[in-house]
Amino acid sequence: MNILSPAEIASVWIENGKKKANLSIEKMFLLGIFAGIFIGFGANASIVVTQTLENNVDVGLSKFFGAAVFPVGIMLVVMAGAELFTGNNLMSLALLDGKINTGSMLLNWFMVYLGNFVGSVLLAFMLAASGLYGSKFLVAKAVNIASVKTSLPFMKAFVSGILCNMLVVLACWMQAGSKDMTGKILALWFPIMTFVLSGFEHSVANMFFIPLGIFLGADVTWGKFFANNLIPVTLGNIVGGAVIVPLVYYLCYVRRTGLPNKESINKGANVE
Repeated sequence: MNILSPAEIASVWIENGKKKANLSIEKMFLLGIFAGIFIGFGANASIVVTQTLENNVDVGLSKFFGAAVFPVGIMLVVMAGAELFTGNNLMSLALLDGKINTGSMLLNWFMVYLGNFVGSVLLAFMLAASGLYGSKFLVAKAVNIASVKTSLPFMKAFVSGILCNMLVVLACWMQAGSKDMTGKILALWFPIMTFVLSGFEHSVANMFFIPLGIFLGADVTWGKFFANNLIPVTLGNIVGGAVIVPLVYYLCYVRRTGLPNKESINKGANVE
């Protein structure tokens, strides 16, 4: 078979959690910067595609086109190699299984999150300074996104963050079950497309979207960015990606049934 069972995927992700916990701080940070840039690439493509589309087609169809190109970011993270905070929330599965400790998991999260922030803001600054956003339509789209995202009530941003990262970690979970690149691309594309289409909030994507709007003139302060969006969305992402999904799968596929024999798992599936 070209796919792993859910129990086998659980074993893969426990091993991934151990490997991520043992990365050097330098690798966590540098690969975190790359992931922030990669997610920003997808977010930028989404802005470019949809800049005037809502004026010409149905709003839902416009959102779909933007959502269709956004997943390139996580494809780069998984297959080119990078460390993404939201995907690394699945490390809690290894914590539940006693394979890593809380300190090593939190250190990874902190360094990767910091790297994601640096990479995302760096790409946003470069794009704003490059002149590539010379079109008034692009500027208006980027500014509007930043303004809307920082106007969300705390609870709405929090709940949207939960739903978003449930889909993100499920995408990461499923791709680990595929033994070929085509399968991984399809496993990543559908859940990520769905969260963008649905308008859910992703902390790392917002590290790009909102600073880009700020650099292009949005009436948004850095304090508003953190308080109104990044903090509640990050907390929601942790609940969805580090608590809900890993806990259910731990109870169903690890604690009750035991892990599959390691020899039965294709080593090529042990990826991001």
